[in-house]
Amino acid sequence: MSSVEARLTELGSTLPTPPAAAGAYVPAVRTGNLLYLAGTLPMKDGKVTSLGKVGREVDIAQAAEAAKLCVLNALANAKVALGSLDRVSRVVMVNGFVNGVDGFSDSPKVLNGASEFLLQVFGDAGKHARAAVSVNGLPLGVSVEVQIVLEVRD
Repeated sequence: MSSVEARLTELGSTLPTPPAAAGAYVPAVRTGNLLYLAGTLPMKDGKVTSLGKVGREVDIAQAAEAAKLCVLNALANAKVALGSLDRVSRVVMVNGFVNGVDGFSDSPKVLNGASEFLLQVFGDAGKHARAAVSVNGLPLGVSVEVQIVLEVRD
């Protein structure tokens, strides 16, 4: 088990089965020392765990947990692409999309679920730039989607 995976275990989390691409794209693309991960959804065991609009069917705390699950799915795809999460040298960027009610302005609070988890997993290397955007809809009606860019080493 890699040290990153050991840290995940310490945090009470395990990597899920990597989610398959659900369209005409691949889950990860590496160019140079950057690994771009496709947007991931809050899914566990092949099922969506957080459906609906944040601010109506889903509250901020539930959506933040969903964002954390999105990160776990993204990290599962990163492990497949890299062979080991210990090859991650830094989290560069997190783009988060929140399926919010009209006028929803707390998407940064939702994305803190992803950002804080990355800091717990990677420490200082988990510090990243971020966008937290409220949108009118997401695939399958999920509450949140997260896309990550990682710096990696050989």
